[in-house]
Formats: sequence, C-alpha cells, structure tokens
Amino acid sequence: MAINFEITQKDIMGRLGKLRVGDKTIKTPLLLPVINPHIQIITPSELEKMGVEALITNAYIFSKSYEFRDRALNEGLHSVLGFSGVIMTDSGAFQQSVYGDVDFSNSETVAFQRAIGSEIIVPMDIASPPDRIHEEAEDELNITMQRIREALQIIDDGHLAAPVQGGIHTDLRKRAGHEVSELNNIFCPIGAVVPLMESYRYKDLVKVVMAAKSTMSPSACVHLFGAGHPSMFALAAAMGCDVFDSAAYALYAREDRYMTPQGSYKLAELNELPCACEVCRTHTAEELKKSEDKERLLALHNMHVTLAEIARIRQAILEGTLWELVDERCRNHPKLYDGYLELLKYKDQLEKSDRTTKRRFFYRGKESCMRTEVTAYHRNLSRIDTGDKALILIDGKDGKKTGQEDAGEVLLFKPPFGPYPPELKETFPVGQSEMPETDEDMFRSGCRGLKVLVESNPDTEFTISGGEEFRHIIDSELAELKEKGRFSYV
Repeated sequence: MAINFEITQKDIMGRLGKLRVGDKTIKTPLLLPVINPHIQIITPSELEKMGVEALITNAYIFSKSYEFRDRALNEGLHSVLGFSGVIMTDSGAFQQSVYGDVDFSNSETVAFQRAIGSEIIVPMDIASPPDRIHEEAEDELNITMQRIREALQIIDDGHLAAPVQGGIHTDLRKRAGHEVSELNNIFCPIGAVVPLMESYRYKDLVKVVMAAKSTMSPSACVHLFGAGHPSMFALAAAMGCDVFDSAAYALYAREDRYMTPQGSYKLAELNELPCACEVCRTHTAEELKKSEDKERLLALHNMHVTLAEIARIRQAILEGTLWELVDERCRNHPKLYDGYLELLKYKDQLEKSDRTTKRRFFYRGKESCMRTEVTAYHRNLSRIDTGDKALILIDGKDGKKTGQEDAGEVLLFKPPFGPYPPELKETFPVGQSEMPETDEDMFRSGCRGLKVLVESNPDTEFTISGGEEFRHIIDSELAELKEKGRFSYV
C-alpha cells in the first residue's frame, strides 16, 4: 500500500493531517525521533510508550553494523528496534556530505532499505550546503533528480520519499519542488537546511522553504529534514512543514543542555527546572546535575518538551491561533524574529492556504498588521458596494447622533482591518478580535483598508467622521485620494 496524506484542518500554511503509510495512520504535524541502533539513550519501545508514532533511523549505519545488519535483513527493522509504528530510513546521504564518499550506491541503499522493512525510503540525494554556487548546486540537483527517478524503478509502490534540494538558490528549490510533484511523490523532505538552522539563518530558511512550497503539490506531506529544536517548529509549521526529525533531544543531553520551547539552557545555569514533565517534577536542579543518569534524564526531558510543542502546534492549528504561537516563539531570539518578518512578506502565498474563519485574532504589535487575516480582509473590501454616499465613522459614534442622517451607507471602523458594514460586526475577523488601545501602526493598517474601499467605489461620495488624533495618518495614507477630492473629513 502506498503513502497517502489527508489534510483535515489548516491555519496559515500549517496543516493537521493523517499520514497513511501502508496500513498505519499517524497524525501530523509529526515528530520523528532519530534512532542510532548503537546508541539508544531512549529506546524505541520507550518512545512508543511516550506517544511517538514514527521514528527515523539510518540505513547506512545498519548496513555497516556487524551487530545489526544481518538481524535487520532477517528479522526486519521493527523487530530489531522493538517498535510497531512507522519507521523511516535515511539513505546515508548525510554521512556522504559530512565524511565524503560512502561505499553505498543509490540503487544499493534503496534496495537495502526495502529489504530491512523500511516504510519510508530515501534515495541517495545530494545535500548542497549554503556555500554552493548556483552552477554547482544545479549539477547536484540534477544528480539528485536522476537518483530519485532511478529509485522509482525499484520502489514503485509509493513508499519512496523524494528530497527537494537546490542549496540556498530559490530558483533551484522551486524547480525541485515542481519536479518531485510531477513524479507524483507524496512524501517530500526539504533537505540541506541543517547548516542554516545551526547558524541561525532563519531568514534564509524561510526563503528556501517558501520557494520549495510554492511549486510543490499542496497534497504533498513535507518533511523538514533536521529541524530538531522545538523553538522553531511553529515557524516551520506556518510554512506548511508537516514532519520534523530530531536527534537534538539526545545530542543536547550529551552536552548538558536543557531544552525549552523558547530555547535551551546549560544545566549548570539552572537553579530551578521550569517544566512539568516527570523528570523535572521528581528531581531538583541540583539532583539532576549530580545524577549518574543525568544524560538519559536530560534526554527524556528534552523529548517530553519536543513532543509537547508538537501537540501545542496541533492545537493552535485546530483553533486557528498559529499566528499567535509563531509570534510568541519567534520573539525569543532575534534571528527567529528575522525569519518571522521574512515570512510575513509572503502574504499572497500564505493567503491562498489560510482558512477564512478562526477562533480569534489577538493584536500583538505591528507584525499583526501583516497577518493573513488583515491582508485578506483588505483585499475583500473591494467587494463592498457603498452606493452613492457613504459615511465612515472612525471614532465609532452613531452617525444619526452627529447630524449626518443623510450621509448614505454607514460603515464603522476597526483597526487594523479598517471599515466594515455594521452587519459584519459579529463576524470574523472584526467580531472575534481583541485589540489594545489603538496605536499608529494599527491605525495605518486600517487606513490601508479604507483606501481599498474608496478606490473600489469611484462613484461614491465618501465622508469620514472622527476626531483629530489620527487625522494626520488619514491625510498621509490617503493623500492621493484627498487631492482628487474623493472624500471629505468632518
């Protein structure tokens, strides 16, 4: 049976989904803990008891292991690892990129992965690092696509993953996204992004992922290879990444690093353990520092934190509050904030995937003015017919009480959205939004909506009624319309 992906709910470009792999169905967004068969600080069976539904291991390591190769071939991965969920295998491409050529051809690794019972199989793609010039990255992408096509001759039942490569070059990522979709691949990892995350280049990460997503089939399940720290999961999910794999839970534990959704701490820096997992509730900071099982306990804590963030993202997508989670997480590091601002530039691409109604809209600062709910509202204002005359009440007062009974159609005004007919007062986003006291950024955003409405109704005589506090913003944002006499201000 092939891999299938069903999307059940969306928010921004994030998706709740059901990934069917053979006869198994797992929820997305999904975490794949990385398992090295030789170093199991948390065993696969323990991970399964913690709620892990799928994991990833490395076919190259199994192929070179005296201890595990024959067992995997004879018994299968699930028996060897003691795990009943979905098992994905990487090809050895990472080892090739780090250590040079490995003694494992593309056809050999694909056939070996099938032989040991892998359910999601990865060909020997080439991960182009960020410093690859365009010509070199293009040559490597050509080889990757050739290897994907070769692998499809061996794995023809839909269980092959098709990596999207292309280095830092967005045109190559777009090409790769298009080509893997043309091959009808459902499971599509975006590769070679670990160096960007390790160097905190989240702005470049957004460019790379959004380029790939722009040409990939919307039905593809997207795996962000190597995205192991929970602090950036929300940003990645907002871009439409459905699957994450993590070795960080173990690697950080080895370095005495304590994960949180906001970042990580050196264990030596902590006097308190700010977490509710079993490890943190049964140990003090000092006890954890001195424990003989410190590395394993830290790994367990890190895994709990990572799984909890995945659950938090699922809930945010269900509620339609993913933007607020992205905003919260990305304010924890300046480079994540750079990525957040970069993502906000892709309004047209984001709007196409976003849902039309949500639980709420909380204004959290000027960045909220660039959210999809605001930009989509502004675009839809062009559909409102205002007749011969229209009164826009900026200050929220009733037009009938201001001597303007004959002003025609009366519209109210709520920044950052702008004007709205009273009939829409209880609808999303106007009715389900909470705002602090109006600031200039919020009001300017509302005026951009007002501009759309006025421009879309050239035969309407507009009157804007309000106080003087923000009149200078109206004059600034609607300067051209004012010069043309398109509205009067009272």
